[in-house]
Amino acid sequence: QVQLVESGGGLAQAGGSLRLSCAASGRSFSSYRMGWFRQAPGKEREFVSSISWSGGSIYYADSVKGRFTISRDNAKNTVYLQMNSLKAEDTAVYYCAVQFRSATQADYWGQGTQVTVSS
Repeated sequence: QVQLVESGGGLAQAGGSLRLSCAASGRSFSSYRMGWFRQAPGKEREFVSSISWSGGSIYYADSVKGRFTISRDNAKNTVYLQMNSLKAEDTAVYYCAVQFRSATQADYWGQGTQVTVSS
């Protein structure tokens, strides 16, 4: 089993930045792909970004490309999401996920962290 704990969410102004962290425990963190997803009120959960175990394969949703950066530190069992140039439409609960099957599917979820962007 894998346990995931997100942190770093909060309130930001439009154009501002936030950095999310996801600490993993349990199975060997460095051996699998990790991703971020988000769910806005009244909407389905959607893919945001994904990073392979080595960091050599990274994907972003078109809506965040050029503004968000995913990274990981396998020594710290942590994956990050640096969010810059935030927009009101980035407001959502952000979830960290372990991905065994593909870059856009999740197999284990964290509890989520709220990000609110005021315009």
